[in-house]
Amino acid sequence: MRPGESAPRAVLACGEVRTCLLPARQALDSRAAAQLLGLRADERVLLSERPNLYGRSPDTLTGVDCPLPSANGSRVRAVGTVAARASLTEGRVLQSSAYFRVPAAGPDHRRPWGHYLVRPGVVEPLGRLPREAVAQGLLGGGRHGELDVGLIADGLLTRLLRHPLLDQRPPLKSRPTRLRWVALPADPGDGPSIERFTLAEDELRTLRLRVPEGVRSAEVAGLCDDLALHDWLLTTVVRILDGIRLGSAPPPARPRPPTGDGLPPVVRALRPAVDHLLHLWMPRARVAKELAPLWDALEERPGFTRQWQTLVQRIRDQLTLHAIPSPYREVEPVP
Repeated sequence: MRPGESAPRAVLACGEVRTCLLPARQALDSRAAAQLLGLRADERVLLSERPNLYGRSPDTLTGVDCPLPSANGSRVRAVGTVAARASLTEGRVLQSSAYFRVPAAGPDHRRPWGHYLVRPGVVEPLGRLPREAVAQGLLGGGRHGELDVGLIADGLLTRLLRHPLLDQRPPLKSRPTRLRWVALPADPGDGPSIERFTLAEDELRTLRLRVPEGVRSAEVAGLCDDLALHDWLLTTVVRILDGIRLGSAPPPARPRPPTGDGLPPVVRALRPAVDHLLHLWMPRARVAKELAPLWDALEERPGFTRQWQTLVQRIRDQLTLHAIPSPYREVEPVP
């Protein structure tokens, strides 16, 4: 970037987050996490132990030159770089995130790559940007040949999941989730706000935000990583509870073979959640101060923490019930 020249002001930011359980029997410690997340030899992995164990890779850049998705069919070619990074929470939950920001207008013709490389995470349109149409197109996912930031996040996640540190023996069954987001400027004087948060098909969530001018796209990506992590925790624990039968029921027609650990089936099904997931709930732990109020809206509706506390209490109630000797139970729990 030439002296006195600054990156153009962004009027749109977009990204996608992939979240999954690390396929390893044991959670990784900080040293192993640094090995897994060491994507670049010239930058160190960010490690933190407070308020929980957390590691984040340095950003990597992917050059792009393709049309942007657009809801109204307008063809907007854009050139630049998409930033991607990965993170690991408590050595157990792995995330990959790719994001970029777009200015209101760009040059009329493509410039040399050096121009774009000094603007990491910026994708410039050739000409003016139809902001609203592109924002809707990005949330919708776009068509073949258009910029798909999710493919970049997915490619990074696939690379990490093949790391030799991982024994491919996760302690419980789960599914990955995707969070796709766009952020537009808030009106002058307004704070950040969530316009829409939806749970779509195929484990996809979409989020549309308004953020004040001056909030960096990396900070918005950090908020979305945090939201994606806690949404994945909720989704996974709900599935664990849905996958077992709780309460009373007639005894099975044929006795099940012993498993060797002597645990009731319900306890055996719930134990991985207790061992590996319940302690991970910590909203806003690493969200920028300017964006932390957005969690208040999520706590109000749909009520993330209320739902989490209800799920945790259900698990604890079942474990307590199964700890009572059979002669003293009023209701006999069965799997």
